[in-house]
Amino acid sequence: MQRLSTRRLGSMASSMITLFNYNTSSMRNFPLRSITQQTNLQKLQKVVIPGDIVKWRSLGFCRNSSFATGFTPLQHKPLNSIMDIERVKNRSSEDLISIWDDYHLGRGHIGTTMKANLYHLLEQRALSCRHFVIPLWKGSGFTTMFVQVLLPHMLFTGLEDYKARGTQAAPYFTMSYYTEFADSKDLVLIRGDVVFTSKLSDSEAKWLSETTQTFYLNDDRYKLVERFNRETHEFEFNDVLRALEMPTA
Repeated sequence: MQRLSTRRLGSMASSMITLFNYNTSSMRNFPLRSITQQTNLQKLQKVVIPGDIVKWRSLGFCRNSSFATGFTPLQHKPLNSIMDIERVKNRSSEDLISIWDDYHLGRGHIGTTMKANLYHLLEQRALSCRHFVIPLWKGSGFTTMFVQVLLPHMLFTGLEDYKARGTQAAPYFTMSYYTEFADSKDLVLIRGDVVFTSKLSDSEAKWLSETTQTFYLNDDRYKLVERFNRETHEFEFNDVLRALEMPTA
């Protein structure tokens, strides 16, 4: 683990934007609609939900699967292969959040939600600013993660792996956004899959997903994302560290 100089990161930004572009055309076909923000429910207020609403055998991306070697292929897993959409369409948003949370609890995946207006903002901002770097604290230092936001997906890999392998670098963690309930329930379902458990724990992946979203949804933090994508020569990685209250070099 090492701390990379801020100027090295700034100068590398323009060359890194090709990461993951192998799959751009196929992802472009996925429908995008407005979506949701995470709502925390008190466990004691949960409504009892019939267990067969969720298709419990459907786990999405397999950890350490062949998909992780060279990024081929990254298949978008349909929501109806995870959940019985017909059975939940008349449920309240609160019930749906409970179902989604319960399904992912302890299953090696991350489940969360977002409000429609926030997803719409994320979608809009990601169109012109698809890439960013996030420091992930590990022990006494941090490792730098490279992010691509190409909705309905976010992809995360280690910056060092990208430097070593280029576009053949494998994603450590993927996030998928499901917009099927955006119009009817003002809700988007978000699913995270840790591909390499040796590289990233579930708690670290959750932190990465939440933190990356703040950089796109918070106006002040988004200025750093814009700088990274549009004015790379002006980008200072120390500004990201300061925003996250991490020690600077």
